[in-house]
Amino acid sequence: MIRKVGNRMKKNEEKGGQIELFSLENSKEKKEKTRVTNKKVKELKQKDEDEIKMSLHDFDLSKGKIVIGVDEAGRGPLAGNVVAAAAILKNYSSDLDEINDSKKLTEKKREKLFDVIMEHFYIGVGEATPQEIDDINILNATFLAMRRALENLKKQCNTDHLVLVDGNFKIREYDGEQEFVIKGDAKSLSIAAASIIAKVTRDREMIEEGKKYPEYKFEKHKGYGTKLHKEKLLELGILPIHRKSFLNKIIK
Repeated sequence: MIRKVGNRMKKNEEKGGQIELFSLENSKEKKEKTRVTNKKVKELKQKDEDEIKMSLHDFDLSKGKIVIGVDEAGRGPLAGNVVAAAAILKNYSSDLDEINDSKKLTEKKREKLFDVIMEHFYIGVGEATPQEIDDINILNATFLAMRRALENLKKQCNTDHLVLVDGNFKIREYDGEQEFVIKGDAKSLSIAAASIIAKVTRDREMIEEGKKYPEYKFEKHKGYGTKLHKEKLLELGILPIHRKSFLNKIIK
């Protein structure tokens, strides 16, 4: 009886030792995984900081090949097309050094840079309509506009180059070489140029819509969900240029 109890105690001690060893190994493994993850995060953060410090033109040159910058404007508004642009640099000029993310520039500055970009870049513009946005959703419609921009660019020059697309998604159903660039419109000259062309093109379209429907004041809000726009929607109703799938919480 004493021998059985002793054997049982010995087995429990061995089992406890195994559990303790397993816990220790598991703890070491977790610490190592955490260390590797932290190292990767630190490296990515450093890479991001280095890219931001680099000039936009140097960023494109660092790819070691011709690049096409692609960006969009108008994913969020309640009305109007989503517009995309694709840009390839023809010839560099110091006039391009003022180019940056279109959202950081004034409307007047964007208009001025629009002409500079058109002079120094090959440009393709593509759009997706409110109907297409409602049918296939805004993300897929954005990719559609981007593919159309690249198709239109192809009419002017060879587009068998690396595509740099702003954001954290690659362009769906596009077969060419591509990379997504997070905050790309603040890093890449070609993406920043595409950003400005897309934004100015769309703003001009909404100004024209403002002339067609003066009571909606599209020239002021450009179709975005401002207080003024929502008030006009409730007062005057939906137009063909409105994205009906965006209005569920506004129009009951």
